Amino acid sequence: MRTKLIVTGGLFLLACAIPAWAHHAFAAEFDSKRPVHFTGTLSRMEWINPHAWMHVDVKAADGSVTEWMVEAGTPNTLFRRGITKDSLQKGTTVVIDGYQSKDGSNRANGRDVTLPDGRKLFLGSSGTGAPYDAPPTK
Repeated sequence: MRTKLIVTGGLFLLACAIPAWAHHAFAAEFDSKRPVHFTGTLSRMEWINPHAWMHVDVKAADGSVTEWMVEAGTPNTLFRRGITKDSLQKGTTVVIDGYQSKDGSNRANGRDVTLPDGRKLFLGSSGTGAPYDAPPTK
């Protein structure tokens, strides 16, 4: 009975640790020396864990459109900061500030999103190691 309890407890601890292994720090995927700043149209918002994702269509001078995926904090973190599903509607023009992925793809870790009314919302999640790990103080 005691062995069964120890094995069950060990399996429980292992199961709890697996999500921690899967999570990443900022530096694992994004480059702090490659800041991005662009304006685009929000085409989709994914309110999923562990990070919400914004899909932004960016139009080039020649008329071509490139989709960027912008990683944000967890949905719960965003909601606690006042960012709701109503804040980020499909078709909204947004300005993104963040850091590009290390692989050079059109993915970024979002720091801020500026809305058409001028409100700037902090997208990051604390403790990730990103260069701008807390909302600005005014």
